Amino acid sequence: MASPKLSVIIPVHNESANIAPLCERLLPVLSRITQDWEVVFVDDGSRDDTLDLIRDVSRTEPRIGAVSFSRNFGKEIAIAAGLDHARGDAVVIMDADLQHPPEMIEAFVERWREGFLMVYGQRTDRSDETRAKRGFAQAFYKLFARFGEIPLPEGAGDFRLIDRKGVDALRTLGEKARFSKGLYAWIGFKATGVPFVVEERRFGTTKWSFRKLFRFAFDGIAAFSTVPLRIWTYIGFLVSFLAIATALFFMVRTLLFGTDLPGFPSLIVSIMFFSGIQLMSLGIVGEYVGRIFAEVKRRPLYVVAERVGGAAEVSSDIVPDTYRLRRA
Repeated sequence: MASPKLSVIIPVHNESANIAPLCERLLPVLSRITQDWEVVFVDDGSRDDTLDLIRDVSRTEPRIGAVSFSRNFGKEIAIAAGLDHARGDAVVIMDADLQHPPEMIEAFVERWREGFLMVYGQRTDRSDETRAKRGFAQAFYKLFARFGEIPLPEGAGDFRLIDRKGVDALRTLGEKARFSKGLYAWIGFKATGVPFVVEERRFGTTKWSFRKLFRFAFDGIAAFSTVPLRIWTYIGFLVSFLAIATALFFMVRTLLFGTDLPGFPSLIVSIMFFSGIQLMSLGIVGEYVGRIFAEVKRRPLYVVAERVGGAAEVSSDIVPDTYRLRRA
């Protein structure tokens, strides 16, 4: 461990303006840590010249390489591809927009040398986000802590260092509806957080709209909890109880005061309300059935269109079933 091999995985999607500034800050940091390092860019179907710029950098620095997808598969899949191709004793995952300070990698490696197999960056400030986004994040972490299989450290994201043991464990998880934050926690291992402040994005715009964030949060809950399914059982019991109570109320009222003229508006409202409840419950069931359908098709997680430089070979320590399908 005096001079370990260190891999850095960087998913990119239309990040051409950030490639040069990122390399200017990242490469000196890696050289201070060890001379045995590699950078694996995962081009997630970029439509600008991101891959061309990475190819130019790779010609002057062969320790930089790239895996280019045939189309956009999403950041979670890009991270999985990076883990497949990273060959280091420790692997760092970070974004390309410099909101994850490259200098933090030195602190990650120090904690790793102390014996922690998972070292994650833990953001300490969300003042740059809107109030709605902060509230949404807090609500998600509370829901996940209450209903998820495993707890998530609040403020921890994809910016982290993972020991080779953890990387090999993650590579055996071939699920397609991936929620990486949950997978990091699920595999276990001794972990610790390192506080950091998220920097401002230098160039470009974020790819995460509020709709995508909501969908991502739902994927996380659905991947690690069956509560969305069970909750409709509870609602069914509640509705049944209210229906019985209402029936008893009208029966007693009819016996004491006689019948009233039936109300058409209340009938329509009741039908629409219970129809909505049924459709919502079917929708939740459909979400889980859709995930089962996607898994049983056994399609590969991603399709590689091109490999550049040092990322041309796949790490051979563990070859998951999904990669065997890609090779077939």
